[in-house]
Amino acid sequence: MALLISAVLFFLTFVLLLTTLARQHRRERAIALRLQGKQAEQAREDGWLQRLGSSALAQRSLSLDGETRMLLDRIGWRRSRQRSLYAALQVGVPLVAALAAVLVQQLAYPASHTPWLLPIFGLGIGYLLPKRILAWAAAVRQRQIAEEVSSFIPLLRILFDSGLAVEQSLRILSTEGRQLLPVLSEELRLILVRVDSGLALAPELEQTARLLSVDEFSDTCVILQQLLVQGGGAMKSLLALKQLLDDRRLTRLQERISRMSGKMSIVMMVFLFPALLIVLAGPGLTALARAFSS
Repeated sequence: MALLISAVLFFLTFVLLLTTLARQHRRERAIALRLQGKQAEQAREDGWLQRLGSSALAQRSLSLDGETRMLLDRIGWRRSRQRSLYAALQVGVPLVAALAAVLVQQLAYPASHTPWLLPIFGLGIGYLLPKRILAWAAAVRQRQIAEEVSSFIPLLRILFDSGLAVEQSLRILSTEGRQLLPVLSEELRLILVRVDSGLALAPELEQTARLLSVDEFSDTCVILQQLLVQGGGAMKSLLALKQLLDDRRLTRLQERISRMSGKMSIVMMVFLFPALLIVLAGPGLTALARAFSS
């Protein structure tokens, strides 16, 4: 036991020494870049997580999994630095989980006949956990976008009625609608940045709709592309789409209420019915018990 504690303390000391050396090296590199006239922000961003994410193993694990790249696109992590950060987590979390499993194995089960079972189990959980969290974050962001489209369409109709074009309306919503549409305004800002670099608006809308994979936003982008091509005549389509989205939302709320009523009936049967039975049948049962006992 004392030997294990000494080994753990030695490992923590080694990690602290490596962290100190890495920090010193990063400061020296930042000073060298500043003396050369370059931005020191590159030195700050090139931390150990980014270096781990830029390694060959991390990039290979990220390139082999197309679903992970799709989920990263859906949560808005499309820059190389963000993808390197996730790749570093994909490689580092299993190692940390395996190390924690080894420590738990040595502390709780030192005389186990299968010492390899718990570290392999921790390694598998550490490998699956980042992707499951990523899928959950992507699903949450998709729900946020679907909810924001219900407010996005009326704002578009108001701006179109005031005489603005499609690109001007999207620019206004990307800058002024951050409080009301936090996720959609960020996606619109990225689209308009690419448009400012010389790309066309309609293909960028189509590509963003395909990356996000939200039906409500995809239908809205189709109508916006129709407006860009025809120059008008799509106001009725926006109104019909808004009514369709309201009907879908009402249907989902009705389904949720029906499921909730079923759950509440189960709760009532489990908790309320025994108490009601005790109150109603309790005096009769006690009277019968007294009669039989006498």
